[in-house]
Amino acid sequence: MESQKKYSEMTEHELRSEFARLMEKARKAEQLGIVNEYAVYQRKAVIVQSYLVDRESIVAGEVYRIDGDEGVFFKVDYLKGLFAWGYRLSGSRAEEALPISMLKPLKSGK
Repeated sequence: MESQKKYSEMTEHELRSEFARLMEKARKAEQLGIVNEYAVYQRKAVIVQSYLVDRESIVAGEVYRIDGDEGVFFKVDYLKGLFAWGYRLSGSRAEEALPISMLKPLKSGK
């Protein structure tokens, strides 16, 4: 049985390799039409990317764009682990958590 390291124990190089591996598996699943498997690999890839984000770059009280959800903004209340807790500025403003890799600064381009 292969023993896999936890993402938190991986080096930056290992995380980047894992991200590439997951994206390749997601691409194959998409080509085969296996929607559930595709979604799982995509979500895992987002988590792996979160380990590569500098947590100091996400500031409580700031507003960020949500990667993959064009025109929707997220206000961060606090960070807990790899997740930013807060609410979307549109909609019901219900509290939710997003992986920090999904948050993009307002001032930067795409």
